[in-house]
Amino acid sequence: MAYASQSGRARTSASNPQAFGVCQRCGFWYNHVDLRFQFDWRGASLQNLQILVCQPCYDVPTEQLRAIVVPADPIPIQNARVEPFLLDETDYRGVSAPTVYDPVTGIPIPNMVGRATIDGQDLTNQPMGIPTGLEPGAIMPLNGTVHYGVQLPVLSVISSAGYTVTVTCSSPHGLSTNSQVSVEGLSINQANGFYSVTVTTATAFTYTTNLPIAATSLLTATTRIVTANVGIPYGYAQIPQTGS
Repeated sequence: MAYASQSGRARTSASNPQAFGVCQRCGFWYNHVDLRFQFDWRGASLQNLQILVCQPCYDVPTEQLRAIVVPADPIPIQNARVEPFLLDETDYRGVSAPTVYDPVTGIPIPNMVGRATIDGQDLTNQPMGIPTGLEPGAIMPLNGTVHYGVQLPVLSVISSAGYTVTVTCSSPHGLSTNSQVSVEGLSINQANGFYSVTVTTATAFTYTTNLPIAATSLLTATTRIVTANVGIPYGYAQIPQTGS
């Protein structure tokens, strides 16, 4: 007939009796001296969870719960020499290809020669195309005390037969030069889009389009101009012009 120990996993000795204790995880009896407190990471230090457990039930403190102690920033040095990253950026477009010979003179054209448009204008280093950050979810509605998506009280929108569009508001617009606006609902579609503005007065500002606009009033019943916050490429203060 089998005999079940009434002492669980504890040792019983008549000559050297020791107190029993219950493991607070598995519930088995052990000698109290064989139980240990469970520790775990709390922040950057170990904390006693006040749970007595047996050796098989003891969990090694999880390192994922341990806070990373970030060291202090290095002390700034005098006469630092940092890399001029902005000056290092290439501000011209060039040809990178096998040697090309001029068809008239036969003189080789070296690589990295500047290029121009068919009308003789140097190619601009201003990025073309849709700027990054135009997804509505990426435009913050509030940044500190600056609100975005606020509709401006537009009184008139006038094109000056060129690239400049002048917007006049019925009350102060609160913008500063290089603030950004979203323009939609104008009578000429090429004047719509996201733009950086140049403030002229407290109630007026201008912005520059990529294509010339005929001299006319652009205001319609559906015109809507709101403040915006658009991501722009490194090294630029204004929103890039779109190519179309």
